[in-house]
Amino acid sequence: MGEIPGFDELQDPLDASRVAVVVLDGDSRVIGWSPAAAELLGYPAPEVLGREFADLVTGAAAPELQPGLRRVLRLRHRDGRAVKAAIAVHTLAPGGTEPGGDGGADPSGAAGPRPARLLAMADADVTEQWNALQSMLRGLATQSPVGLALYDTRLRVVWTNAALYKEMGPAQYAGVGPDDMVTHGVIVSPGMPDTLEEVMGEVLATGEPVIELHYRGRPPSAPDRDHVWSCSYYRLEDLSGTPLGVCEETFDITERYLAQQRLDLLVRAARSVGTTLDMGRTAREFAAVTTPWFADRVTVDLLETESNGDRHRSDAEAAPRMVRVWPPAEPPGARPAAPAVPAIPAVPAVRPVREPGLLAVPLRTKGTDLGVVSFAWDHRTKPFDAGELAVADELAARLAVCVDNARRYAREHATALVLQRSLLPRLLPQLSAVELAYRYLPADSRAGVGGDWFDVIALSGARVGLVVGDVVGHGLGAAATMGRLRTSVRVLARMDLAPDELLARLDDLVTQGADERAAVHAEGEELSEDEALGVTCLYAAYDPVSGTCTMARAGHPLPAVVDPDEGTVTFPELPSGPPLGLGGLPFESVELTLPPGSLLALFTDGLVRGRGRDLDDQLGVLSGVLSRPDRPLDDLCDEAVGTLLPAPTEDDAALLLVRTRLLGEHQVAVWDVSSDLQAVGRARAAAAAQLREWGLEDLVFTAELVVSELVTNAIRYAGDGPVRLRLIRDQTLICEVSDSGHTSPHLRHAANDDEGGRGLFIVAQTAHQWGTRYTATGKIIWAEQALPAANRPPDAEDPAA
Repeated sequence: MGEIPGFDELQDPLDASRVAVVVLDGDSRVIGWSPAAAELLGYPAPEVLGREFADLVTGAAAPELQPGLRRVLRLRHRDGRAVKAAIAVHTLAPGGTEPGGDGGADPSGAAGPRPARLLAMADADVTEQWNALQSMLRGLATQSPVGLALYDTRLRVVWTNAALYKEMGPAQYAGVGPDDMVTHGVIVSPGMPDTLEEVMGEVLATGEPVIELHYRGRPPSAPDRDHVWSCSYYRLEDLSGTPLGVCEETFDITERYLAQQRLDLLVRAARSVGTTLDMGRTAREFAAVTTPWFADRVTVDLLETESNGDRHRSDAEAAPRMVRVWPPAEPPGARPAAPAVPAIPAVPAVRPVREPGLLAVPLRTKGTDLGVVSFAWDHRTKPFDAGELAVADELAARLAVCVDNARRYAREHATALVLQRSLLPRLLPQLSAVELAYRYLPADSRAGVGGDWFDVIALSGARVGLVVGDVVGHGLGAAATMGRLRTSVRVLARMDLAPDELLARLDDLVTQGADERAAVHAEGEELSEDEALGVTCLYAAYDPVSGTCTMARAGHPLPAVVDPDEGTVTFPELPSGPPLGLGGLPFESVELTLPPGSLLALFTDGLVRGRGRDLDDQLGVLSGVLSRPDRPLDDLCDEAVGTLLPAPTEDDAALLLVRTRLLGEHQVAVWDVSSDLQAVGRARAAAAAQLREWGLEDLVFTAELVVSELVTNAIRYAGDGPVRLRLIRDQTLICEVSDSGHTSPHLRHAANDDEGGRGLFIVAQTAHQWGTRYTATGKIIWAEQALPAANRPPDAEDPAA
């Protein structure tokens, strides 16, 4: 850079225009004494003129005051103290003569008179400080790593130090404005004016400094790479406060800035990528974070098996193809956007690619290839530095974890949905007792599907069992628990247990499972908590002959009952037993008599409970929807779900609507049977006559066999209590014989020489199905026979199917 402009023009304290001056003659006598000398040593001129200068030196002999001498002497002040003074000796008359002489030597060759001399004196302490200051100023100008520039009041450069010269290259900056020193310059600090000249203009006008402004641009020394500087500005003023210009301090923080930006990018990626378990949204979040701060464009390609959540194919199968999940495919006819980064093929492992303007990084986690993420830059030719490669690897690792989480979720979610849907009834049975409609909404949340379920079970005697339940938790475990409990309920319902007894048996099963898990845990093996604990359930059995509905519940929401005539909605007082597996209070049943056409609404709490939803308000909304029970059940279901759940929910919701029916009197025939065996024939004859009246002549023979055997057994083994025969013509022909006995009959194979024991065997061979159910006064043995196709209701199912 050469000498700093104006630096060599600075004057030191020994300059003659500003220091104490003493003039000595050839004999070193004082012949001149300046006012500054009088101020320095305290002597007025008359007191020292004519004296030898050596008289003023103290502590040591006076040195020879030869021209050019520069040293520090201790001089005697007029008050007696010693003063350290820096002196410099100069000659006044070249040639060795006194002022006014001819300057020549004596002709004889003897030495001529000594020349007059000028002594420049200054306080030595002041001189040392000045020298130190000059050294620091010179170091600041030549050695400081901080770039310095001085601008005049027109904001044009008047001086720069060596650091700025080296940073900005050999361009001449004198007279240049602040925004012209680099190309592509831009202020990156928020809340600042658009240009440096505006910033400096405010500093010049207000005197308020600006500290740590970040400025990005390309200096002449590196025209193909952005640099970032930390800049500070403050106003320069004279002693009167008049602005002289602005000083600029700059320091290149490119590496630090890039490191901070990359760290911020990784923090944003950790915070913003993977907020859901949807792969498409995860890829979109990743692109939003990385462009344009890291790359101009990004594509995400996943192996086909990962994009849909399926398991990996075997090695023997063909390598899976790549599926682009970002950017999404353009709709047909749309104008193509900027060219996408070409997908990197998998053969079968994903390979890293580093080419000018393209960086492809494999997505891999736990040794599993998931796909590839490609970063692209426009117009880039330089290679990637270590920092960029490290950031790309970190971003890819973050994306791989999110994709893996989404992949695992997709697999479990799909499995749970399949399991849940396979366990829920796909088609509700067509029954004479009730009209049915339902809606089931799986949870739309990170937790996935839950364990809500419902079921409709055909029972003996044309009755129907209605079930709704809710498993605590979500996911595959909840769905599996739901399936286990649903199967148990169906088995217990087929045993014709009363609702309270059915829940008690179900509670025993859950408690037994919890005890078994506790025993395994006690042996040191860790098992997850049984999700069946805390399950809520409601079970109801409706009888279309009597119009009664018997219910019991285990911690489940109350059902809604709608009167068919007035449309009033009530929630009957039904004792709430504890959720399953918690023990404590017993379960209790309540029997309701329902008019024909009554509407029952059984639902899980996901329909009426949720974050920010008031239960009473939601039940009121449901009541308003159900208050018009004459509408089609499907319409009621749609309105209830659409009103109560307008948006996706965090919990499953199930709704089962049931409209009750009564069997007509012409469909049921009842006879009281006396306890003598002669009554068997009368019962058989009455049954045959009723079948002929119903047009079921084809069933008379088999029905007579069933009636004969069941009535005979009741009279022979039930004791003295009443015996009753009932025939029901529904979708099947149902024969029921009730008695006061509590002993369940058993089917057995009689030996060839046995005189009896073949009755139930004949019934089992003749009837489609048979069984026993218990009542408060005894038991009922029942048997069903399929109706001939010509006598079957149009919508009835074939029981033999």
